[in-house]
Amino acid sequence: MKLSTKLHLLYHILRWRLTWAKRNTHYAYRVPGNPKFMGSRDAVKLIRDGDVVATSGMAGNQRLGIMYWAIREMFDETGRPRNLTLMCTGGQGARGKVPGSMEELGREGLNARLVTGHQETFKAQLRLAGEGKLEVQCIPQGILTFLIEAQGRGEDSLLSRTGIGTFIDPRVGPGSAVFDPDAEALVTVEGDQLRYRAPRVTVAMFSAPAADREGNIYLEGNSILAETFEVTRAARANNGCVIANVARVVEKQPGKIDVPAKDVDAIVVDPDCEQAASIKHRRVWPLLTTHSDVPVGEAIERLRFINQVLGITPRRTKVDNVIARLAAVTFAENARRGGYVNIGVGLPEEVCRMLFEAGLLGEVTAFTETGVIGGIPAPGMFFGAAACPEKMIPSCDVFRLIYERLDVAVLGVIEADSEGNVNVSKRGEGPINYVGPGGFIDITTGARMVLFVAAWMPRAKVRVQGDRLVIVERAGPKFKDRLAEITFSGQQALKAGKKVFFATTVGLFELTERGMELRRVMPGIDIRKDILELSSMRVVLPESGDVPTVDRSIVTGEGFRLAFSDASA
Repeated sequence: MKLSTKLHLLYHILRWRLTWAKRNTHYAYRVPGNPKFMGSRDAVKLIRDGDVVATSGMAGNQRLGIMYWAIREMFDETGRPRNLTLMCTGGQGARGKVPGSMEELGREGLNARLVTGHQETFKAQLRLAGEGKLEVQCIPQGILTFLIEAQGRGEDSLLSRTGIGTFIDPRVGPGSAVFDPDAEALVTVEGDQLRYRAPRVTVAMFSAPAADREGNIYLEGNSILAETFEVTRAARANNGCVIANVARVVEKQPGKIDVPAKDVDAIVVDPDCEQAASIKHRRVWPLLTTHSDVPVGEAIERLRFINQVLGITPRRTKVDNVIARLAAVTFAENARRGGYVNIGVGLPEEVCRMLFEAGLLGEVTAFTETGVIGGIPAPGMFFGAAACPEKMIPSCDVFRLIYERLDVAVLGVIEADSEGNVNVSKRGEGPINYVGPGGFIDITTGARMVLFVAAWMPRAKVRVQGDRLVIVERAGPKFKDRLAEITFSGQQALKAGKKVFFATTVGLFELTERGMELRRVMPGIDIRKDILELSSMRVVLPESGDVPTVDRSIVTGEGFRLAFSDASA
């Protein structure tokens, strides 16, 4: 990346950092003859005590900053609106770090219940939950998307096998009420399936680039579409209200209307409305749209640079690169050209980088849970968007794609066990340490192959020495005999005939009928001392007793090449 580009991005970050809490909730853009145009505080008055407020977005994409600030300020001043249920499919908090997220509503008495698939970013709400002042309900992201869509058709529940064998299954874990066993159960067992329900949406809120003076909404220029249409239709079907937050007012474009004026009750114009975190719609970045003006490689490099400067994306080590190369080789040996691929956050992003640099990403279609298809999934605070996407579809449509056509999912791990079960939803005790599954349960249910990528011991000191890995200082392994919570059921995966791999610091494991079988070992790793004796996870060796050693090019990177195997052609 050019020095001038880096300097421009540093200026962009600095400007955003200095102004990220700036807002004017008293500002009101009016259109004569159209009462739907109003200020953010006027729009808040449409929200009643006890309403179920559903929003569209993911991470910093489609953030409704001005509305969150206005709701909080009105509550602080008047005590209204109270006891709101907030509902969103994915993480729309900011981990307590960035103002203007849904965490602004994490006030006692204001937010009474949070219904979402991913809790980790909502630190304000999780603190309230830890004090017993807020109810948290967890529903897998895809299922929640389908439930919101179903409300638009007048339906209030759905049956699915998704989640069986995981913590969301009341026979295995706490179900939907992850912290309070006395709270309403939104997931129940019905025969050999699970019955899911969600509260009825009475207020829908979303952000968009523009509206015309009649009140029609335009989404062109958004980084995602997410649940814009679903929350709107659900609120309409439930006789609720729809609030749109837009950046500007434009001339009517009949062929480009996305949400017609008849479906919108309030339009709040905010010149600082964002395309994605730090990026205003008035300075839209085409690289996050289907009309990118930069090559995909440069686009993803810019996004990574911003995350690294802000300290959002971890700075990767040589050992991380080794794990990513092992995972990338496993992908190439088992995936097929032309398939659909979902890439998770963390180390999977490094696998994605390896695939892109080798040219393999151009032979498959990557996508995000928000409905962004093609390009390279964006990292960090841009998660949910993509660099140079090919098209955008609603979340419900992408989850249908996941269930019908997903070939490979590359995902991270908090911990795994002897039966191939994986926990990604719980880091520790108490609500503040809860993560939630996001779309993980849906994705692993739909994928034909799941490739997990993880350090063997996350806090250990491991070094690359020549063409070997050396464990300098040991720590507790991620792989153990039992888990704190099951987010992925290894046994259900085996029953479904899935391929399941684990690329780690010490080697490659495959989940088989025999158990967690060590398929390859890293050079420098002692199988007995560094694997069998160190971890409580029961490890199975190949029936031959011989474990092949990982190729030295995976460790050193020298001469490393990637290509699909003949079997994947």
